[in-house]
Amino acid sequence: MEKRNVIIIGSGPAGLTAAIYTARANLEPLLIEGFQAGGQLMITTEVENYPGFKEGINGPDLMAEFRAQAERFGTEFITADVTAVELSADKKIVRVDDDAYEADAVIVSTGATANLLGLENESRLMGRGVSACATCDGFFFKDKVICVIGGGDSAMEEATYLTRFASKVYIIHRRDQFRASKIMVKKAVENPKIEFILDSVPEDVLGEERVSGVKLKNKKTGAVSELTVDGMFVAIGHTPNTALFAGQLDTDEKGYIITKKGSNTQSATNIPGVFACGDVQDSLYRQAITAAGSGCVAAIDTERYLETLHD
Repeated sequence: MEKRNVIIIGSGPAGLTAAIYTARANLEPLLIEGFQAGGQLMITTEVENYPGFKEGINGPDLMAEFRAQAERFGTEFITADVTAVELSADKKIVRVDDDAYEADAVIVSTGATANLLGLENESRLMGRGVSACATCDGFFFKDKVICVIGGGDSAMEEATYLTRFASKVYIIHRRDQFRASKIMVKKAVENPKIEFILDSVPEDVLGEERVSGVKLKNKKTGAVSELTVDGMFVAIGHTPNTALFAGQLDTDEKGYIITKKGSNTQSATNIPGVFACGDVQDSLYRQAITAAGSGCVAAIDTERYLETLHD
């Protein structure tokens, strides 16, 4: 079985930043990037809030730059999915089909996946008017009419945030009651730019090159209608990609990996030598820049941990 200093699982901004830092520390990281490498930025057409790109950059292009930089410093990549892990304080084994790798330290950066509606044209129009991140994409909808799908705190918060840019925001919810807290609902109700469409579900998103509207069905009457909008924001939550670590790494009630915030570490998990970074442990910010920053933290924490092993 091949032995490595550090194995990084996941190749979004967090994992690739961790790779850059551990590679520069001469730890010769092995990064298992997955068949769908690059994280959520791979379905983001324009990124205008990542520092250093004054004209903005396409998400896939940004991730290609991350990867090339990590590779330049000596990161080794495996383009495959991790199929199993065996994590303990004494031994850490990462399996990729029939191949097994042992490591002194493991950095988990598997991210989180935005929950989508499963509509026929939703994925095709992702990044072309369909979004799952208001803070990422709201700027592109200045003076536009948009809709937000959902009824929880995230939906209310995103709709309220989007009124900074949009001329009108519809909140579309399948029921006439909300899971969101009363204060969040009150804030949305009192916003003059927000209008509610209740007891309704989207049946499809319309448009050829960009979103032009949504097809809605009223759950009580069965009536089908079309609503003209320039964008659709899906705010029905995220699912952290932690199934691989079930029963081994501690998670919160939402499934996000719990990291210890102590004087000597910010990214340690419940298993010594296993660290987590990026959206897999961040349910609050979920930005490329915060993910990259946490990847740096995990790399430095890992380097310090390995130094204690050698000592």
